[in-house]
Amino acid sequence: MPEVRLGKQGRIVIPARLREEMGLQPGDKLSAQVEEGRLVLEQRADALGRLQRRYRHASGDRSLVDELIAERRSAAAREGREA
Repeated sequence: MPEVRLGKQGRIVIPARLREEMGLQPGDKLSAQVEEGRLVLEQRADALGRLQRRYRHASGDRSLVDELIAERRSAAAREGREA
């Protein structure tokens, strides 16, 4: 298992083999979080995809966009009547 060392100012270097395996390039941004006492780094696109898959069914058959538009139109109509 590749090893990383924590340097000054908390910097770490990801070993070349792991960078190649993940397809990481200089300047790539990674998301970092602690899960069960482990530091987990992942590419932002992978994190976004994971979250989208996790919550895909949260809205069911409803369109949250349509609900938001209807809500805003209703609020605007109320404000127009109050003015």
